Amino acid sequence: MKVVKVTNEEKFQAALKIRKIVFVQEQQVPIEEEIDQYDQLNQATHFVLYNDENEPIGAGRYREVEDYGKIERICILANYRKNGSGKQLMDDIIRYAKETGAKKVKLNAQTHALPFYEKLGFTVTSDEFLDAGIPHKAMEMEL
Repeated sequence: MKVVKVTNEEKFQAALKIRKIVFVQEQQVPIEEEIDQYDQLNQATHFVLYNDENEPIGAGRYREVEDYGKIERICILANYRKNGSGKQLMDDIIRYAKETGAKKVKLNAQTHALPFYEKLGFTVTSDEFLDAGIPHKAMEMEL
């Protein structure tokens, strides 16, 4: 598996395809909530995780916000979960955040995924809230 920083429209469309499968089809998030103003190549840094056959299986994006990095839209196709794919994607995004000078990263995690992010070093910083009708908690990690 390898994580690739999106630099062209083809890879950007691969990232959007994965997000639509996971969030829109699987989790029933309305498309108008999933795709937002940051879904352009010049508004955020997007990443795609490819399997060994060079097929896109995961995606995420990163934005610099004020004095921290914001990790968003992390998703892995169902068949590839629980095998280290999500950790590899997150490790590469966190490495990118460090390389670009971030001292802290934040994310909003679906509550079922809290243990995954806690294992990576994130801590919960909020009470539960709904995002697209799905329970979340804010989390952050010092780099």
